[in-house]
Amino acid sequence: MNKKTNNIVACQGVPGAFSHLAAKQIFPEEDVSFYPTFEGALDAVLHEEADFAVLPVENSAAGRVADMHRLLGDLPLFVIGEHFLRIEHCLLGIGRAEIEDVREVRSHPQALSQCRSFLKALNVKTQAGGNTALAAQEVAQMNRKDVAAIASETAAEMYGLKILKSGIEDSRLNTTRFWILSRKPAEKVEPQSALTSFVFWVKNKPAVLYKCLGGFATNGIDLLRLESYVDSERFLMSAGFLVDVAAHKDSAAFQRAMEELMFFSDRVKILGKYPASSYRTKLNAQRKD
Repeated sequence: MNKKTNNIVACQGVPGAFSHLAAKQIFPEEDVSFYPTFEGALDAVLHEEADFAVLPVENSAAGRVADMHRLLGDLPLFVIGEHFLRIEHCLLGIGRAEIEDVREVRSHPQALSQCRSFLKALNVKTQAGGNTALAAQEVAQMNRKDVAAIASETAAEMYGLKILKSGIEDSRLNTTRFWILSRKPAEKVEPQSALTSFVFWVKNKPAVLYKCLGGFATNGIDLLRLESYVDSERFLMSAGFLVDVAAHKDSAAFQRAMEELMFFSDRVKILGKYPASSYRTKLNAQRKD
């Protein structure tokens, strides 16, 4: 039996998807396996079919990526890193198509949202699917001039499609943040560059969110992300929240803040500590300029 030499990285979708591009930037020498759903990619890591998963969690233009909150709150996996990928969308059609022929555009809901203005001007029907590259694959198989896909330039090359128009995203900074997940937590994370992500569910009391987060303010910890979501088991009883903070989970300040949060929460789960991407520093510098 041949011994495994490379790690396996799980992604949602098919080759040419933006998750695939992100995975190859992070793990250029590793093998990538594809799964139809986010849950399937996470389960692959959980059941040791893959060593890591690379999955999108939010986009600068379209916001959160659906399902990630719920899935990560239930699985014993850890966030060990983040990666930012500039998303450049292309309108792809078959070889004999022209942009004037297009009457329907297919893609992932996030991609359609990120190109809303372009699609409105094009005046076409849209159809959401599971993945950008999967939409490109479908368009190639359909072989119809009137159906196009929004996907990457790489997807165009892989599926033999023609780029009808590139750079169709509405925002020039259109960027997706990905998380790297593993069965084991990150081992060494420098405190000065550490981020910690966690989910929590508040008790049903007046001003409870204010009380939960007050400890972070008094301990000088920056909240970088705060998103609410619905938990079906606590519907109309208790809200759930996903939080990123600029702190190491083992620091004294974070521990003090968590003590206060836990007092007002039904449940807290640390998703992981990990180093902040250098993209954050670069983007902040660009904004100052």
